[in-house]
Amino acid sequence: MKRCLIALLLVATAVAVEKPNVVLLYADDLGYGDVSCYGSKTITTPNIDRLAAEGLRFTDGHCAAATCTPSRFAMLTGEYAFRQKGTGVLPGDAKLIIPPGRATLASIFQGAGYRTGVVGKWHLGLGDGGLDWNGEVKPGPNEIGFDHCFIMAATGDRVPCVYVQDHRVVGLDPADPIQVSYQQPFPGEPTGKQNPELLRMHPSHGHDMALINGISRIGYMKGGKSAIWKDEDMADTFTAAAVKFIEASKSGAFFLYFAAHDPNVPRVPHPRFVGKSGMGPRGDAILQFDDCVGTILATLDRLGLKENTLVLLSSDNGPVVDDGYKDDAVEKLGTHKPAGPLRGGKYSAFEGGTRVPFIIRWPAKVNPGVSAALVSQVDFPASFAALTGQKAPESARDSQNMLPALLGQDSAGRAELVEQGGPLALRQGVWKFIPSSPGQAVSKNTHNETGNAPKARLYDLSQDLGEAENLAEMHPERVQNMAAALEKIQSGTGR
Repeated sequence: MKRCLIALLLVATAVAVEKPNVVLLYADDLGYGDVSCYGSKTITTPNIDRLAAEGLRFTDGHCAAATCTPSRFAMLTGEYAFRQKGTGVLPGDAKLIIPPGRATLASIFQGAGYRTGVVGKWHLGLGDGGLDWNGEVKPGPNEIGFDHCFIMAATGDRVPCVYVQDHRVVGLDPADPIQVSYQQPFPGEPTGKQNPELLRMHPSHGHDMALINGISRIGYMKGGKSAIWKDEDMADTFTAAAVKFIEASKSGAFFLYFAAHDPNVPRVPHPRFVGKSGMGPRGDAILQFDDCVGTILATLDRLGLKENTLVLLSSDNGPVVDDGYKDDAVEKLGTHKPAGPLRGGKYSAFEGGTRVPFIIRWPAKVNPGVSAALVSQVDFPASFAALTGQKAPESARDSQNMLPALLGQDSAGRAELVEQGGPLALRQGVWKFIPSSPGQAVSKNTHNETGNAPKARLYDLSQDLGEAENLAEMHPERVQNMAAALEKIQSGTGR
């Protein structure tokens, strides 16, 4: 009898270990060089460092695109965003770009019996066109696999500046309905362009429309005064919602997608972080994100969930310093290199566009260390389907089962990876190919390199991580083969 009980206990323990809770901590515009465990000497991120010390830190981990909406689309669907029209950076009133019923990372977890939640920045659209913000805000996350959501519709620099929880705007007064337009201003409502004297943060380019909380945004908004967020409290509000979800879900398996807003613009950190980095609001916002990470990790510790919770930390794209506001980010950058040793950043086809912090901690299963495996967020659907004993959905056409690499059991990872920046680029092992493409080489607004150039480029990243020496003329056959491979992937006839 005793042996039977021991055997049953061992089986139950094995099943529990194979079905971990999963928490995805997702920063916004956090660069490879923005955290101290990736080499930053100017910013210290102790909570992210702790996660890295206790987990597996990837040195070649990628988001799926160098901008937010396509990156998030690919991560949730397992399909490169360049395959679908309408997946560029969305306005705040865009309709949902993932059709209800389509398989997503969240619905995969639902299929395995998980409770699923998303908290934070959404930026994948809401509704099916002509959305009334004063009624039911749907379809949205709840229709594509999330049991619970507490989100912002788009970004902090786009209207509407309100939170949405499970189909409803939070705190809305029906007597003061919300109106949103991305075409025309509302008569009588101040704007950043017409009323600069009311601003506490001035735009550097664009961002001069609706004026809310002393900051002008993209798009126009009227009404909803009781529902408007306070920018300084946003990180705390999202973190509190995440903690609440974990506490409510602790009795069973859960998946939490925590999509922070930091360090995206407008960077308005809570007063307790202001001035702490010495680098202005961008640096302070990075410290704020690190604090959010610490609070969530402490919650897992407090509830006894650490051992069997897989925590994955990453970013939606590479860094950008000036992304629309005069916030001292450029002036106070100093010697800090947001992309670390990498070239490029947000919007770029160079490595700095998609190679981002990428850390996995699962004490019950993953040994701490450093991995050079080539891994990508586009593989989350197939990999977590495998983790939960399911078949990857057919719609996740670009997602590959990289679970062995994610768990530290495979040191190679992907054989090929498309990096979506300005032009598309292709990785094959240590080789990086960027085809010739028209357009500006450097963005006139952000001053980030785009990757556009009249000639094709080829880099050996094992010898030239900063992509400084173009080897295309020295290796014409490799250039030809990689160009053909990229074309095959783009056309949908190859992976």
